[in-house]
Amino acid sequence: MAPLSWRHHTLLQALLSRGPLSERDFHALFSAISGGKNPATHRQLFNDTLLKINKELTYLQFELRAGINQYDGTVYYGVVNNIADEESKLGSKFSVPQIAFYKGLLEAIVHEAGNDGSITNIDALNTRIENQVVIADASQGSQSRLPTSITNFSLSQKEKTLNELIQDRWLSYTPTGKIGLGIRSFLDLRSWLRSNDIPSCEVCNEACIKASCCPNEECNVRIHGYCLKKKFSQRKASRACGCGTEWPRLEGEDDGAEDEDVNEPEEDQVPSANQHSRTRRRGVKSELVEENERAGPSARMTRRALRSSKAEAVEAAQEVPSAAGPSQSTRASKRRKN
Repeated sequence: MAPLSWRHHTLLQALLSRGPLSERDFHALFSAISGGKNPATHRQLFNDTLLKINKELTYLQFELRAGINQYDGTVYYGVVNNIADEESKLGSKFSVPQIAFYKGLLEAIVHEAGNDGSITNIDALNTRIENQVVIADASQGSQSRLPTSITNFSLSQKEKTLNELIQDRWLSYTPTGKIGLGIRSFLDLRSWLRSNDIPSCEVCNEACIKASCCPNEECNVRIHGYCLKKKFSQRKASRACGCGTEWPRLEGEDDGAEDEDVNEPEEDQVPSANQHSRTRRRGVKSELVEENERAGPSARMTRRALRSSKAEAVEAAQEVPSAAGPSQSTRASKRRKN
C-alpha cells in the first residue's frame, strides 16, 4: 500500500490539533487540499481518502470517525481511540477524581428521566463521585476504602473541572443552557453508549441521548429530533408510530398541508385588484336574476333589458374604487380648466 500523502497528513494534523471539526469545516479543508473538489460532488474520492487514512490508523488503534451532535444535528469528524486500556488512560490530562467526576456526570446525563439528555448546573456540581472509584486494599480483606483525593474533592474543584470538560468539548452547554454531552463524548463513547442499555433510535439505531419519545407511555420508541424531521419530511409519510399512535409535530416543524397551500395557492386565494370587482359583479347579477324571477312571467325583463342592466351594474362596480376621491391627474385637469 502506498504511504499517506501530504493531503492525508494535512487532514489528520488538522483534526489532531484543532479537535473535532464540523462537516462544513472538514469539507472546506478537503476541498482546499484536493484542488477545489467538493466532497458533495466527488463523494467517491472523499470516501477513498478517509478509507486510506483509517487503514493506516488501524495499527495504532485509532479511527477517523464521523458523529452527530444530538442537540443540534450537526455532523462532526474527529480522530478517536478504539481501545480502552490502562495505557491509553495514562494519556489523559485529568486526574483520578476528575475522571470520576466526569463518569458521574455522564451517567446522570444519559439516564436523565426527561429524555432531554441534559442536567442543570446545580445538579452537575452536586454529582457524587464516591461510587465511581473504589480501590480495594488487600491488607483489609474484603473492605474497601476511597482515596483522599476522592473524598476531599471540593465544590470549587468540581466547578473548575466542569469548565475544563466543557472547554475540551467532552461536555457542552445545550441550547437550553443546561449541561449535556460534548461532541468528543459522542465520537469517543459510541460503543460505550451502545453497551450500557441506552435506548437506540428507531431510525438510525444510534444511542438516544437527546430524543423524542412516543406519546404512548407504554411504547418505548425513541427517535432523534433530526431523524424525526428526516423521516417525516415527505408529505405523504405516515406519522404513526409502530404502536399506532400519531407522532406529534416538533417545534418549528412545518405542516405539510399548510406548505402546499402556500406553495400552490388557488386562484381565488391570490389577492388581486380584480378579485373584489369580480365578486361584486357576480353579486349584482345574482340579485337581478332573483328579483326578476320573483316578479313573475308578466313582469320579467326581456333578455335585452337584462343585458343592459348587467352592463350598467358592471360599470357601477368598476367605478367603486375611484369613488373615494378623484385621482391626481383628474384634479390637475380640473384646475387647468378653471
